[in-house]
Amino acid sequence: MSFREEKFLSYPTLGATAQEAFLEGLKPEEVHSLFLEILNNGMHGICFSLYEDGQKPGDIIGTGQIERRIKILKPYTSWVRSFSCTEGNERIPEIARKHGLKTLVGAWLGSDAEKNEAEIEGLIQLAQAGMVDIAAVGNEVLYRKDLDTETLLAYIARVKKALPGIPVGYVDAYYEFVKRPEIAEACDVLLCNCYPYWEGTGIQDAISHMHHMYHQVVRIANGKKVIITETGWPSQGEGLGSALPSKDAALQYFINTQLWAANHQAEVFYFSSFDESWKVGAEGEVGAYWGIWDKHEKLKY
Repeated sequence: MSFREEKFLSYPTLGATAQEAFLEGLKPEEVHSLFLEILNNGMHGICFSLYEDGQKPGDIIGTGQIERRIKILKPYTSWVRSFSCTEGNERIPEIARKHGLKTLVGAWLGSDAEKNEAEIEGLIQLAQAGMVDIAAVGNEVLYRKDLDTETLLAYIARVKKALPGIPVGYVDAYYEFVKRPEIAEACDVLLCNCYPYWEGTGIQDAISHMHHMYHQVVRIANGKKVIITETGWPSQGEGLGSALPSKDAALQYFINTQLWAANHQAEVFYFSSFDESWKVGAEGEVGAYWGIWDKHEKLKY
């Protein structure tokens, strides 16, 4: 009988609150064994981290680097999520499909209309070439206030018209869908980011908080599929309220997220695959430490 069968056969029946308390009684070696077993059994999806140390958005990334990282992730996930369709990002879906992975492909939208046009056309071309399983029109543009609702809706409508038969959605923080039901109505699938960490929630309550975030979107989805497109926990950096980064907390959050997803038959893209140093500027020190693998592509846990 395996470690999971022996210790955790009934685990998926636990509620979110009981789940958070469950790991507290385990020895460190048991937690690490459970992490490795969950990882080896495979995640639904993971967010693809493109940039090596010293690289940043705007750099053109080659095929070899992408393929090397896809090969690292391939044994552990069924899906990869990409964030852009330019600057080398457009190679991610093709390489992922080559290795048998499904793809959630995003067009990165912002305040620059010319760049948005390149992203939208890139997404449409990739999808028409058979490289896209789910198309995401933008990521957190409402949260960042880069676009207004009407402009975003026009982009979504354009992509849906161009891609009949392919689910089209938009990615943003969970509460943006609650605040803007017209966005939820326009999407085929609701793609929500759920981060207890960024709302200052301590690790002991994090899964209960994520559960609440997710179900706020489910309640307004009118039966449409809801996917968590980002959730994760940093392994080091500055804290936020009661949310404190550490390797132990990141390990615990990963385990509990995957078991919660199995419990609720929810689809989750974990954030993120590899640490990316360029994010220090955007998010503070903590931004560089969300990966399951470090910036040298070594498994952190």
